[in-house]
Amino acid sequence: MTAQLPEPKQGAGAEAGGPPQPSLASRLASLAGGGAMRVVLIVIALVWLMPTAGLLASSFRDPRDIAASGWWEALTDPGQWTTANYEELLESDTFTNSVWNTIAITVPATVLVVVVGALAAYAFACLEFPGRDWWFLVVVGLLVVPVQVALIPVSKLFNNLGIFGSIIGVVLFHAAFGLPFAVFLLRNFFAEIPRELLEAARLDGAGEVRLFARVVLPLGGPAIAALSIFQFMWVWNDLLVALIFADADSQPMTVALQQQTRQFGSNIEVLGPGAFLTMVIPLAVFFAFQRQFVSGVMAGAVK
Repeated sequence: MTAQLPEPKQGAGAEAGGPPQPSLASRLASLAGGGAMRVVLIVIALVWLMPTAGLLASSFRDPRDIAASGWWEALTDPGQWTTANYEELLESDTFTNSVWNTIAITVPATVLVVVVGALAAYAFACLEFPGRDWWFLVVVGLLVVPVQVALIPVSKLFNNLGIFGSIIGVVLFHAAFGLPFAVFLLRNFFAEIPRELLEAARLDGAGEVRLFARVVLPLGGPAIAALSIFQFMWVWNDLLVALIFADADSQPMTVALQQQTRQFGSNIEVLGPGAFLTMVIPLAVFFAFQRQFVSGVMAGAVK
């Protein structure tokens, strides 16, 4: 007498041997790569850029037209476009001086952070010295220190040193608070460089300075570019630090525009062009180095 095996249920074999059903997450991911999602993202981008377009159109309009109608009216009426606002702005000594002050603050603050941060990151990543990991933890801990905590103590220190209200004081403050992030970002990137490459350069007779300049810096170009963009945009758009540490002769564009708002209320013929010029320069820098920015952030974020 032979035992009869139970017959499989209908469809059970097809379910067991067939391809697995895609999950909800995979279906959403596949939809995200389709044309519909691209259209949605384009619409979101256009909505996000609409205030910028409105600011650009308003900066080329007469104040009477701005008060009479919305900025979109200029799109259908070319007669409203004028460059008088920009001519008036560029003829102002206060604004032109603030432009040069902004450059004099932003460029040294960015260069200092990149150079000192790269040297410190190289030491933390590639050199051995007592307490290296503990010192790096201290640097990482400084990332959470808010700027507002140091405003009063640093103001007293700069006043005793005689640099309060000068461009040097603003540059040093920005450099000090930009260094922790610079060391953290570049150290993680430099740590990914193969040690065999560094040892081979040392065996060929390269010293630490030459090794840093000829090997580490070229390989760390994406991270350095990302750091430069971060620091440049932070310093260029800063208002709080410049409002406290800069005087009338060293104020950047953000403080100059803030004073225009305070003194003249709705001085739109000055505020519109000034705000757009303040915004367009860091945007141009970002879009010019966006590839290095993305690759540098992604590489420096993991270890």
